Amino acid sequence: MRRRRFLQIATAAALARPAQAQTWREQAFGADLAIQTEGAAPMAAIRAEIAAIEACFSLFQDSELLRLNASGRGPGSVRMRAVLARADRAHRATGGAFDPTVGGLWAALAQGRDGAAERANIGWQHVEIADEIRLAPGQALTLNGIVQGYAADRIAALCAQAGLGRSLIDMGEFAALGGPFRIGIEDPTAGRIGQRSLTQGALATSSPGALALPGGSHILGPRGERPLWSTVTVEGPEAALCDAASTAFVLMGKEAITRAGRGMSLRAVTLVDFEGNLETIRL
Repeated sequence: MRRRRFLQIATAAALARPAQAQTWREQAFGADLAIQTEGAAPMAAIRAEIAAIEACFSLFQDSELLRLNASGRGPGSVRMRAVLARADRAHRATGGAFDPTVGGLWAALAQGRDGAAERANIGWQHVEIADEIRLAPGQALTLNGIVQGYAADRIAALCAQAGLGRSLIDMGEFAALGGPFRIGIEDPTAGRIGQRSLTQGALATSSPGALALPGGSHILGPRGERPLWSTVTVEGPEAALCDAASTAFVLMGKEAITRAGRGMSLRAVTLVDFEGNLETIRL
């Protein structure tokens, strides 16, 4: 799992930032993470949680996810089942545009193969989540389109349990306690194009142009869909769902985005087209 630095939603200064605000910077998910709080963050618990998330979902070191992909079955930890439940909700709400079973295709394209065999194995409907988790033959999952958001939610929960007030958690996607916080929006081609004010919620962004695979974008349509937007930023109450939605919405038209956003109880979606035009849909 790598932090999705390709878009760089850059955090600007918090509005009316108090003198007692403190910022911690950590290394995880292959990148820099940042936690800004009023008061001392529970860093021992946060580091332990980040390590546990990496041990569950990493695609670059031994993890529960790699073992599941290799064997096609596994018991499913509490963390794994929590993320898969959110992935299932996102899949249903987006009409299948969010589909973690593109993992095999992603790996094949990254290795320079055509991915035809792996594309034939795509299909979230074939994943069984019961007493154990079972993948269909040949399937492999990638949860990179949701796990950064899940991590932000988990760290925000730890900060809330520690009694912290205004806090901004940047795990590659953002979660805020209190606020408001200014968060700048940058497009890989158009540069900085605006900013959003975030209070008590989450913000996530995807951009297909920030990382290329042979033959196209790193955001893969499970049915061969091509990206329709240069950048998508999603605001809502939960970072994991915002993360999944921003990934899927890159592949969807405005009407479908509006329906899915309402079905996922999101707040707003900002779309940037390939000419640099920006539009925000309030849900």
